Amino acid sequence: MSTLPSRRSFIGHAAAGFSTLALSRLAQAQPAAEPSLRFAPIEHAVTEAASIEVNARQIPNFEPRDRSRTRFGSLQYRSGLVLTSPSRGFGGLSGLRLDTRGERFLAISDQGAWFTGSIRYAGGKMVGLDDVEAAPMLNAEGRPITEKRLWYDTESLARDGNLVYVGLERVNQIMRFDFSKGGTRARGEVLPTPPAVRKLPTNKGLEGMVVVPKGQPLAGTLIAFSERGLDADGNLVAFLIGGPTPGEFRVRRTDKFDISDAALLPSGELVILERKFSWFTGINIRIRAIPLKSIAPNALVDGPALFNADLGHEVDNMEGIDAHVTAEGETVLTLVSDDNFSMLQRTLLLQFTLVE
Repeated sequence: MSTLPSRRSFIGHAAAGFSTLALSRLAQAQPAAEPSLRFAPIEHAVTEAASIEVNARQIPNFEPRDRSRTRFGSLQYRSGLVLTSPSRGFGGLSGLRLDTRGERFLAISDQGAWFTGSIRYAGGKMVGLDDVEAAPMLNAEGRPITEKRLWYDTESLARDGNLVYVGLERVNQIMRFDFSKGGTRARGEVLPTPPAVRKLPTNKGLEGMVVVPKGQPLAGTLIAFSERGLDADGNLVAFLIGGPTPGEFRVRRTDKFDISDAALLPSGELVILERKFSWFTGINIRIRAIPLKSIAPNALVDGPALFNADLGHEVDNMEGIDAHVTAEGETVLTLVSDDNFSMLQRTLLLQFTLVE
């Protein structure tokens, strides 16, 4: 989601009511505000393909107040990075997909840009990024999608081999790119979607997508989750696009959490990344597991929480999640945050091992 220009000034006025430390952590982790539709040029748009410099600072402990703790729910903290770049277009990361080794990555910003590169490891811990390139997403005419009004809030990312799907939240559309035709220089096409997708709330639309691979229930289906599209009972609306049984289903919404991304584990289980924010409780992050076999048209699905975190931990506006399996057979979850291009927030890359 994109943030209002007035957000920073609002934080400044709020400072009088908070301690310096509390406000700092609260401001770092704020999710985006509810913006009005804007028609000005995209401030941080990437206009051409280029290599960029990305610097990384390691995060040794996920919970600074207890540095001996490494276990958080069903996850074991592995490592983390704070990412910065002199490139004006770097930031706003809202989706992430890794290769099977957890090294090469494809990421998107919420201002219509691709980022590719490699995660560098030492002793199983992330230590930096290499060979990072940025490129604008292109439409069917070969022009940056950001040249068209409102076609910039790119919030969800799914990959099926060379086919890459991107959800645009402002216009409630999905674009498909064939990376066999130029990689990030490929031209996108608008994917036909159910009419209900177009009716999702502005800025609360498609926030997470996964493609179900062969050999799994719903193989060939693009599963798309809305951030906060609600049904009459207050549950989150999601879609099965293509595949053997297209349709809609619901995810039970609890404790006012919204969906920010999803990933499919090698076991076939689905994990959804969730967040909520208020000025009273700050940022809260949660990961839930949803059995893939429970998903079907008209179903209401639910699952246990694997992980919870708040401002007492090294979190920010976490918007992306993916999974891979190491050579040792460990399932690793990688999370990335959207800094909203704000000086008060951070781009974090975090990794955890699934231990249960």
